[in-house]
Amino acid sequence: MCGIVGLLDRTGARPDPALIRRMAESVRHRGPDDDGFFAEDGIALGFRRLSIVDLAHGQQPMFAGDGRAVAVCNGEIYNFRELRADLESAGHRFVTQCDTEVVPALLIAHGPDFPRRVNGQFAFAAYDRTTRRLVLGRDHVGIAPLFYAEIGGALLFASEIRALLCHPGLSRAVDLTALDQILTFPGLVSPRTILAGVRSLPPGHVLIADPGRPLRVEPYWDLDFPRAEDIAPARRLEDHVDELDAALRQAVRRRLQADVPVAAYLSGGLDSSLIAAIAADLEPGAPRHTFSITFPDRAIDEREPQRLMARRLGTIHHEREIDPARLAAGLDRIVHCAEAPLRESYNVCSLALSGMVREEGLKVVLTGEGADELFGGYVGYRLDLERDAEDDSGDLDALIEAELRGRLWGDSRFLYEKSYSESREIRRELYAPALAEAFDGFDCLEQPLVDRARIEGRHPFHIRSYLDFKLRMADHLLADHGDRVSFANSVEARYPFLDLDVIDVARRIPPQLMVQRGEEKFVLKALARRYLPAAIVERRKFSFVAQSSATLLRAGLPRIHDLLDEARVAADGYFNAGAVAHLKARFLAGAEINQTFEDDVLMVVLTFGILREHFDLPRLS
Repeated sequence: MCGIVGLLDRTGARPDPALIRRMAESVRHRGPDDDGFFAEDGIALGFRRLSIVDLAHGQQPMFAGDGRAVAVCNGEIYNFRELRADLESAGHRFVTQCDTEVVPALLIAHGPDFPRRVNGQFAFAAYDRTTRRLVLGRDHVGIAPLFYAEIGGALLFASEIRALLCHPGLSRAVDLTALDQILTFPGLVSPRTILAGVRSLPPGHVLIADPGRPLRVEPYWDLDFPRAEDIAPARRLEDHVDELDAALRQAVRRRLQADVPVAAYLSGGLDSSLIAAIAADLEPGAPRHTFSITFPDRAIDEREPQRLMARRLGTIHHEREIDPARLAAGLDRIVHCAEAPLRESYNVCSLALSGMVREEGLKVVLTGEGADELFGGYVGYRLDLERDAEDDSGDLDALIEAELRGRLWGDSRFLYEKSYSESREIRRELYAPALAEAFDGFDCLEQPLVDRARIEGRHPFHIRSYLDFKLRMADHLLADHGDRVSFANSVEARYPFLDLDVIDVARRIPPQLMVQRGEEKFVLKALARRYLPAAIVERRKFSFVAQSSATLLRAGLPRIHDLLDEARVAADGYFNAGAVAHLKARFLAGAEINQTFEDDVLMVVLTFGILREHFDLPRLS
C-alpha cells in the first residue's frame, strides 16, 4: 500500500501544486519509493509509493479510457486478475501488471459503487474528467484509512490527518465527542476523528462529489448477519471446518501475491500462528521471516509459544523485548503516528514489530488480526451464553442501564463491555469542570453509533461480532494498532482473516458452534488442529497487553510524570486535575489495572497530552 492525497476545488480553480506536494511529503513514510502527481483545473492528486507489485511499472496516478479517468489508490486489489479479465473483455486496455490499474477502469465501467466487486484492502480517489465526478472509497472493513475535510470551496482528502493539516485553513479544534468515544469504546468510531473539522470515511462507504451537488457519503457494503430465525441449521462440524479451511487458504494465497518477500507476525497465540502455518504449507521450503515482541514481565510474556512456532515452521525468527523505559520512550512517536489519544500502550509494541520488519529490508507482513471478532475470541462471546439465565434486577440503576442498552443496541439485556450508565458518571468526573458542565452536549452515548437495523433481531453472538467490527476493529485495531504503526515504518500489513470470502463463511456458521462448553473460537480451533501443535491450540487465550499507566508511573519516568502534572493538566483544560491526581496516588500506592476488564483512563489523559503537544491542539482554559 501507499499514501494518497488530493484536493477538489469545487469552484473549478486549479489547486496550488505546492500544497499538494507538501501534503504528499507529509506521508512519505507510507511510500518512500516513488511519488506521482496529477493536476488540472479543479482537481489535484498526489501519491507516495511503496513498491510491492510490478516494481518497475506501478507508478501512480493510473489512467483508463484514453485518459478519461484518473485514480490514485492506497491498497491491494487481490482479485485484480479476475477484474482485469472482465474489463478487457469489455474493451479496456492495460499497460502494466499492477493491481491498482483496474481502479479507474472500474469507475468508467461500473460507476461509484464498483468497490462492491473488489476483494482487497484499499482507499482510493478516482476522478472522471468528462463528468468531473470525484469518488473516494474505503475498503469493506476499514483496513486502509481515508480522511477528508471541507475548507471553503475545497475538499481535501488524504491517507493521514497530518496531510490535511498542511492546509493553513484547517481548524485544530478537538472533537469532544470523539474524545469521549475513546474513553468509552475501544477507540474512535468513523466518521469522527479527534479533530472537529476532519472526517474519516467509514469502512464500506464511498464519498461522491458531483459538480453543483452536495457531497454524498453512501454505503456499498456492510457486515450482514442472518436474523436469528433465519440461521441455517448446523451441519457436521467438519463440513464447516472444511469450508473455512478452503477460504482461509485462498485468503493467505492472495496475500502472498507480491514481488517482494512476505513475512509474518507471531504473537504466540492461535490466530497469527495459524496464518503463518498456512503460509508455510502453501509455500513449503520458502524462507520466511517471523517477528515477535517479548516482555521482561513473565505475566504478559509469550516468548515460549512464539519460539515453539518459529521452530516448528523453520522460520528466520526475530524478537525484541519491551521494558517500561523503552515503552515510555516510544509513546511520543506512537501518538504522533496514531493521530489520536490511545487507551493502551501496546501500540508501541506494534510499532516496534514493524520496525523490525523494516530493519530486515522487508515491506510486507501477514497478521492474524480479525479472527477474534469473527469467531468469538473475546470473553464476552462466552459470557453472553451465561447471561441468558440471569434475572433482570428491578433497581433503578439497572433500569437506567437497561434503557440505555436498548437505545444503543436494540436489546436491553445485551452488555457490550461495561455498564454505560456507570461509565457516563466516571467520564463526567474525569473532565475539567467546564467540560463536565457541558457534558450532556457531547456525550458520545447520545450520538448515532451503528446501523441498528444490522443488529436488531440478530443472535447475541452476531450482535457482538457486528459491534466489534464497528467499535473495535476499523478505527482501533486496524488504525492506531495496525495501519499507522506499520506504515510509520513503511511496512504493509495484510489480514487474511478479513478476506471477504472468509467473512462470508464465518457469518454463515451457526453461533452455537462458535462457542461450545465454555470454549471460545471452537470452530477456528478445530481448523487450527490441522496445522498447529496442541500446545498452541489448547493454551489459554492471552490478551495482547503491555505495561499500563500504573506501571509507567511507578517506573519513575520523568516524561510520564511531567505529562500528568496537575498544573499542566489544569492548564490544558480538558481533564480534571484533581481526578488525575487521585488516580496517580492510587497507582503509586500499588493499585493495578486489569486491562482485560478495566479501562486505563489515565493512559488516555497521558496520550492526549502528547497529542496536544505534537499537533498544537488548543487549550481550553
